[in-house]
Amino acid sequence: MCGIVGCILKKDEDVAPILFDCISKLEYRGYDSIGLATFSQNKIHIKKDKGKIIEVDNKLNLTDMPGSYGIAHVRWATHGDPSKMNSHPHVDDENTVAVVHNGIIENYLEIKEKLTLEGHVFKSETDTEVIPHLIQKFMDEKFDLEHAVRKTIEVIEGAYAIAAISTKEPNKIVATRKDSPLIVGLGENGYYLASDSPAILKYAKDIIYPERGEIVIVDRDGVIVHDEFDNVVNKEIETINWTPEMAEKEGYDHFMIKEINEQGIAVTNTLTQKENIQEIIDEVGDLQRVCFVACGTSYHASLTGKYLIESLAGIPTDVILASEFKYSANTLNDKTLVIFISQSGETADSLKALDVANQTSKTLGIVNVAGSAITRRADYVIQTQAGPEIGVAATKTYVAQLTSIYLFAALLSKNNELLNELEKVPAFIDEVLEQDKFIKDLSKRYNYARDFFYLGRGYSYPTALEGALKLKEISYIHGEGYAAGELKHGPLALIDEGIPVVVIIPPGDNYRKTMSNLEEVKSRGANVLALGAEGDESLKAKADVVIPINPDVKEIIAPLVYIVPLQLIAYYITLEKGHDPDKPKNLAKCVTVE
Repeated sequence: MCGIVGCILKKDEDVAPILFDCISKLEYRGYDSIGLATFSQNKIHIKKDKGKIIEVDNKLNLTDMPGSYGIAHVRWATHGDPSKMNSHPHVDDENTVAVVHNGIIENYLEIKEKLTLEGHVFKSETDTEVIPHLIQKFMDEKFDLEHAVRKTIEVIEGAYAIAAISTKEPNKIVATRKDSPLIVGLGENGYYLASDSPAILKYAKDIIYPERGEIVIVDRDGVIVHDEFDNVVNKEIETINWTPEMAEKEGYDHFMIKEINEQGIAVTNTLTQKENIQEIIDEVGDLQRVCFVACGTSYHASLTGKYLIESLAGIPTDVILASEFKYSANTLNDKTLVIFISQSGETADSLKALDVANQTSKTLGIVNVAGSAITRRADYVIQTQAGPEIGVAATKTYVAQLTSIYLFAALLSKNNELLNELEKVPAFIDEVLEQDKFIKDLSKRYNYARDFFYLGRGYSYPTALEGALKLKEISYIHGEGYAAGELKHGPLALIDEGIPVVVIIPPGDNYRKTMSNLEEVKSRGANVLALGAEGDESLKAKADVVIPINPDVKEIIAPLVYIVPLQLIAYYITLEKGHDPDKPKNLAKCVTVE
């Protein structure tokens, strides 16, 4: 939700092209508006407007701005509609302070009212605008920029990552964070601030991760971090192993299709975490309960984890939405392992839940982004190896999460057969991807649809939920996933002539019952698209269309493979409807507010 960037170059060169390049890499965090602020000749220069980056740049030429340092922002609107007025950076009355902000200031109305009475004039509807006014107020009281920022965060409440510049202190950026992501990059030619690492991969590999409440001071000489008592903090420098190319489309039309095609590699790379996972299991010791906490796609991965751990290890397992976790917190104890699954590792609801869980239980984070908040606050960490995911709709990070969960369940239950099956998954995924043209052509049939239903049993039920979510996220078609056996308890009433029903039916124990459910919807006029084993003649005879999957894909590992055609269907239907799958309306990649 919103992305921020800051940069100071060591030499006197124009920073705007670099700021623009960096912030362009964060457009997945918000595409309601873009803005840059640079400093030159004792003046803050600002260009900003609503719209996608390419649209605004064509209008304003964002790279043509003077100054060797500055800040930039992409917005996902929360307070105030997408407009030029509400775009960041925001400034004070006198244009002496410019600020970019990711997060929500919960008490901004009270602050705004008080400042207005003091004579401050506000130009926007945003919560953010109170920040530069507060900084100006404190600097007028003779605080330097660092301490004006410190005084400001004593006043504001909520989540934030902030970067500020001031005409009164040239060649300096001051930043801080609370419950919103912020990293600091140490590059050969300059120093960088960003919400996420893809922004700065081209310029800096060495990273510092500020903690909540720490103040970061960046100038041409380097980076200093102070704690709340003004003490210098010696931060550990970590090196990112991602390459800049990983954050590029590399010839694909969209990041989403690129990332779908990278899923075999994501599984292969994540399988290398087996030894780390075994060490975690050994350290955790005796478990009486496992509790998954997650949101969205990660929640669906967690549901698969519940099936696996309960069926293979016999350990009671719950799955709780992070936003609802507080209602279950009193059931935790020291024999419970609470597993937090998050692509970004910065999801606000998950972080709040993690802080609670840490008080009573052992905690494990399954996270894709190294150095993220969950990785620093959980007792144990499994780092998925999907690489940077830019598309808002999660694809490769989902299969990487699943792979981590499968490894955990297999090692916990000492199931060597499952471990062997996991090694086959990358090849199975690549086989599905070879059907890209077939699935693309198939998707054209469903451009008419207003509703979709997805059915699955057992391990395939979470896959049905995830397939429906992918469709909803990017095509804006209403899609619902159901446990196939629940059809007769209400949903069957919604089946009309020609309505698309996707049935996930791998060979296995649930095949016959799922086939009966398929016949139920077929008899009521549904257009049935089935995903099943290649060569299944019974399925071919009863479904309208079948996407064939290698029959060697066993039911237990089907979630890792059968999700791929569902992702492709959602992608190609979205293209047919003329939408951008990388930039779904009203959504952002990382939800850092509650």
